[in-house]
Amino acid sequence: MKALIGIDEGTSAVKATLCDLQLRPLASARREKHTARPADGLVEQDPAELFEAVVDAVAELLDGVPDAEIVACGLDHQGESVLAWERGTGRPLSPVITWQDKRSQALLDSFDARTLARITELSGLPVDPYFSAGKVSWLLNQELLSNDVCIGTVDSYLCAQLGAGFATDLSTASRTQLARPGAHGWDHELCTIFDVRADCLPRLRNSVGELGTLSHGRWRTELPLCAQVVDQQAALAGAGCVIPGRAKATFGTGVFVLGFIGPSAPGDAAGAGVLPTVAWSIDGQPSYALDGGVFSAGSLIDWLVGGLGVYDSPEEFAQLAASVSDAGGVMVLPALSGLGAPWWRPSARAVISGLTGGTDRRHLARAATESICQRVCDVLDAMRDFITIEQLRIDGGLTASELLPQLLADLAQVPVELGAVDTTALGAAALAGVGAGVISSIEQIAELVPPGRRFSPRPVPDSRAAWRAFVERAASLGASG
Repeated sequence: MKALIGIDEGTSAVKATLCDLQLRPLASARREKHTARPADGLVEQDPAELFEAVVDAVAELLDGVPDAEIVACGLDHQGESVLAWERGTGRPLSPVITWQDKRSQALLDSFDARTLARITELSGLPVDPYFSAGKVSWLLNQELLSNDVCIGTVDSYLCAQLGAGFATDLSTASRTQLARPGAHGWDHELCTIFDVRADCLPRLRNSVGELGTLSHGRWRTELPLCAQVVDQQAALAGAGCVIPGRAKATFGTGVFVLGFIGPSAPGDAAGAGVLPTVAWSIDGQPSYALDGGVFSAGSLIDWLVGGLGVYDSPEEFAQLAASVSDAGGVMVLPALSGLGAPWWRPSARAVISGLTGGTDRRHLARAATESICQRVCDVLDAMRDFITIEQLRIDGGLTASELLPQLLADLAQVPVELGAVDTTALGAAALAGVGAGVISSIEQIAELVPPGRRFSPRPVPDSRAAWRAFVERAASLGASG
């Protein structure tokens, strides 16, 4: 039996999916990862734990289906997170500094207005600690690093350690702020601004094609690597959003919204607060998408459940949110890791407003759910300046509740369709199928990935103006420093 594997190195877990050549899932494996917050603004993961999670998940998958012949493997990863390691030994020299981390804020604050504008002009990205460049610069300033150091995103670390070379792809490079979107090399001027040595960075290559081989002593077979992309780009493919007019939103730690454009690069999307990004590159030709990140979604619910102890479980949270018809005047700004697209307020803090003596846990749960949907609509509104969104496909754990997709359809006034639970890993496998030639084209992925349940928008009072006014007030109220 011929099969494809997708490896999803996400923020909270590693997921591996085995599927047939028609993208029908056959088996899956999952390993949780710990995220540490050693101080305010610092968000880290252990490289050894991360590597072991990948090896374990793939080993379980391969051992569980011993008769599967692996035709191709796709790897996706938590795009902007970076780490440093010794070139010769592979020994990690730093933790994984995740995309939520804010330690580079002081460096970014030191840039004058002209430099900030130039960074955005070259990279297409607003200046924010979310992107890799500031984190890479911070790492290079640490005394623990020698001259013989590799610094890269997690995919380049995994590929280097598993035999596919120290390399990353153009979709990842477009998220670092050290390359121009679609360029096949690191940008000299951006590297100079951030004081980054290009010789410590991975080489750039296509996202799809024959990229090398992944292997480990615990795996029964080598894996032909035929796709390597950012996790959200993998989810775009896995949702079948590979033709213009389709967008996807993946609900995990945060919510990441991507709208597919095609071969033409977008205009000044950064001016509208969304990001021009490479979706993937095939035979040297990039395709583009617009991206917008909502940095707190699942993390907001985890905080309400585990941090504050307001709810016993995420399931109780979802049940209580659905048990009331409105939030009773409560509003929540979900900014535990700052405020992402299209606002880009990294210093914003989470805010809960409108509490009265009649407020109970149901209203807070409803308000938190509504706030996540409103933030997705912030991103969709900014994207509509550049693309027409005809349908939105959603995936991730939070979409199991019927309340969230219906609220989102009502607020966005666009049909919302459910995707597969592991859309991201499925997308990595699908792109690998294209790279191996067993799926004829990117467009064929749309035929192989049918939509799930559809939620049609209902006529509801427009709350968007009131929400935007709330965000302006709350983001200033909650700003740190």
